[in-house]
Amino acid sequence: MAELLIAGGRVVDEHGERVADVVVAEDGTVAEVGAGLASTGGRNGRRVLDAGGCVVAPGFVDLHTHLREPGREEAETIETGSRAAALGGFTAVVAMPNTEPTMDDAAVVRQVLEAGRVAGLCDVHASAAVTVGRRGEALAPMAELAALGVRIFTDDGNGVQDDRLARRAMEYARGLDVTIAEHCEVEALSAGGHMHEGEWSSRLGIPGVPAEAEELMVMRDIALSRLTGCRVHLQHLSTAGAVELVRAAKARGLAVTAEATPHHFTLTHAEVAAYDPVFKVNPPLRTAEDVAAVRAGLADGTLDAIATDHAPHAQELKELPFDEAPCGMLGLETALALALSELDLSLGELVGLLSWRPAAVAGLRDTHGGPVEPGRPANLVVFDPELTWTVDPARLASRSHNTPYAGRRVTGKVRHTVLRGRPIVLDGEAQR
Repeated sequence: MAELLIAGGRVVDEHGERVADVVVAEDGTVAEVGAGLASTGGRNGRRVLDAGGCVVAPGFVDLHTHLREPGREEAETIETGSRAAALGGFTAVVAMPNTEPTMDDAAVVRQVLEAGRVAGLCDVHASAAVTVGRRGEALAPMAELAALGVRIFTDDGNGVQDDRLARRAMEYARGLDVTIAEHCEVEALSAGGHMHEGEWSSRLGIPGVPAEAEELMVMRDIALSRLTGCRVHLQHLSTAGAVELVRAAKARGLAVTAEATPHHFTLTHAEVAAYDPVFKVNPPLRTAEDVAAVRAGLADGTLDAIATDHAPHAQELKELPFDEAPCGMLGLETALALALSELDLSLGELVGLLSWRPAAVAGLRDTHGGPVEPGRPANLVVFDPELTWTVDPARLASRSHNTPYAGRRVTGKVRHTVLRGRPIVLDGEAQR
């Protein structure tokens, strides 16, 4: 692999912003960062990537990706999902365990990790289920799975409903030095609901899910984190009350982190007015006040990461009646543009929410999200923060097309993605 020169960009990392060229060595690490390095051009067979007008940053890390493989390959595969990730600027994703079979034993986790190594266009890290089959009845073999490198355990799609079992899971996780990530939903309150319980559910006659279904479990898991000392990560928070609970927990110094999705800071429950299942998601789209609270939580550091909750579904399933259609939306290729278009944040704050802060939650700081400096792995993204484009589902890399942003004009596009020193995306095109 030849040396790589990323020329003419503005480097943004946790140390700040500076105009600099970046040289990547043949071994896939950053060799030099500084002004004027482009004057050496293509010497010694060096390959040059134009970053003029662009931001050069540590690659993005998604804490919440559904790759569907094994079991739902008609909707997505590790290859197609990781291609979408690379096109969205992600150099690492954490794959959720609600596959078929569930990622609750070593054989399935090894299968996913190996498929990621062979077919992945980004680094694919496996999470694993907290409970066997995600049924909330018995703990999965957490020690065996942690030995394979699993750092995050979650029953995503379901919260662990049994308080005693949730406590035991956190006690084990504390001993294994891993993180419990929780889908916060009290099913006794959410059962039968298909959208947010409020003004629009009443108008449309669709059973609703109250905000309290999320907030009660957030409250419980914060309390259990305090009791056990376990690191707890709260997934896809969507309500003002949940954000405030996390803010208070952090003020008390508890080991609690949280994420928000682009759809929860850009869309409200009013989108469901046409009964289009593309807007059906779990947790559901909430009120304008909730959207404002999520944005505020991202701005003030209460929320640690923007996570996509990329959830592809085959078209025929998303065309079912609203109450029968599955929950979920695509997210990997639009996350950056939606954040740039909708959030009033500095570039450093925004890139932090997509890169080094989720990398820290996932335990990936040794390889992803770290500063752009000599000796670091060259997992990098180059994006144009001013380029405006229109979301076209047919042009997205996913096998599925269930994006709620079809036809929407957004600003910000990935130009290049570099994985371990190798260009995976060049001028907006995946290289395989």
